[in-house]
Amino acid sequence: MINNEYIVISLGGAIIVPEQVDTSFIKNFTDTIKSYVDHGYRFVIITGGGKLCRDYNKIAASLGSPSKKDLDWLGIATTRLNAELVRIAFGDYAYKNIIMDPDNIPPTDKPIILGGGWKSGNSSDLAAVHCAFGVSAKKVLNLSNIDFVYDKDPKKFPEAKAIKNSTWPDFRTLLPTEWQPGLSSPFDPIAAEEAESAKLEVVIMNGRNIENLKNYLDGKKFIGTTVR
Repeated sequence: MINNEYIVISLGGAIIVPEQVDTSFIKNFTDTIKSYVDHGYRFVIITGGGKLCRDYNKIAASLGSPSKKDLDWLGIATTRLNAELVRIAFGDYAYKNIIMDPDNIPPTDKPIILGGGWKSGNSSDLAAVHCAFGVSAKKVLNLSNIDFVYDKDPKKFPEAKAIKNSTWPDFRTLLPTEWQPGLSSPFDPIAAEEAESAKLEVVIMNGRNIENLKNYLDGKKFIGTTVR
């Protein structure tokens, strides 16, 4: 059991708002996390924008000529909207405000802190990595809509192989080399670079599989990709 240490979670927007807001998932997830808080766990949870971000970026492009920075800030706004929603779902368990700057995490006795995107040029994954720095966590749990990271896109290549364990140098060869607004990638390439430098461990798993999430938190065998 983990006590008095923060667990940092990067909660993908794709599982908060796959098409519409998934209230059933949000309730299931928050109830699960609260049950671990009741046993001494503490969490920093950074939400992504997911499809909501990409939809807004497409709409912005159809209405004008947004710069890359414009699209980044629009995406950041969607991550913060998701963070506010999840914060409300946690009720009194969560700190009253979402954090805007992961390098300045407020002192609080609340066991859950919520936040979203941080600044232009990266995704909410980087905010999660910096939160890990701030609370001295050694691991970041990335909850997405995939069970594993694959060596190639399984939607295009049926022979794609699931990766259960990887090193940072090998894992980063699977990622884009540059950040683009609305990028769909197993992990932000900028965040991956900083996580490798800090020797963080990142675990990527399907956040919809709540029982698997419990296995991870309980220190049991779980389904997912571990990058060390």
